[in-house]
Amino acid sequence: PSSDEPRQLLPVKVSRSLEQALEKLNISSEDKKLESSCTGEEAARVRAGTTCKNAACKAIYQGPESNTEVCTFHPGVPVFHEGMKYWSCCGIKTTDFSAFMEQPGCSRGCHCWTEKKDKKAALCRQDWHQTSSQVVVTVYAKNPLPALSSVKANRTVLEAHVIFEGNKIFRAELELWGTIDVEKSFVSMVPAKVEITLCKASPGSWARLELPQSKLQ
Repeated sequence: PSSDEPRQLLPVKVSRSLEQALEKLNISSEDKKLESSCTGEEAARVRAGTTCKNAACKAIYQGPESNTEVCTFHPGVPVFHEGMKYWSCCGIKTTDFSAFMEQPGCSRGCHCWTEKKDKKAALCRQDWHQTSSQVVVTVYAKNPLPALSSVKANRTVLEAHVIFEGNKIFRAELELWGTIDVEKSFVSMVPAKVEITLCKASPGSWARLELPQSKLQ
């Protein structure tokens, strides 16, 4: 399979303990707004397949025509309080995490294809293990923020984009050693780490996780 195949977002499972940890963190700063605009210069360097970085927007950059689309996003921050989940900008409350993640944006603007300047790049410890049918990649990031993070994959590439406590961001793109079944793969988030479970396309042992040319950022 080609590494250029479209990448799909993997579904995310969030533990109750992480929800409680995020409540304690009180990551909401009600007055904080995220800018949605990108400069033309930044947009010019975007590659096809890049996901819009605005919260709740799932648009993928196809080419210059994508810059003319309207972006529907949340300019606020995710708030977790007493079991309720909502965005500070629109305040639509729910107890269901899946419903919160699917809430459509409340503002309209331009797509943002590059990372916001307020994030600090961070290196996180990683490891991996395997069974005959699965590969599990673990990223040790404290209190990952599910609403702002994304993990995408196609059959041969894994792309992780994890934002966690302290406004830090971890990014990795791995050319996988073997082929995976994207539809059966998923992500689990708990307070201390992010576990990415990749279902092997065919059972067997991988000699290593990735091909040598993979890049970590």
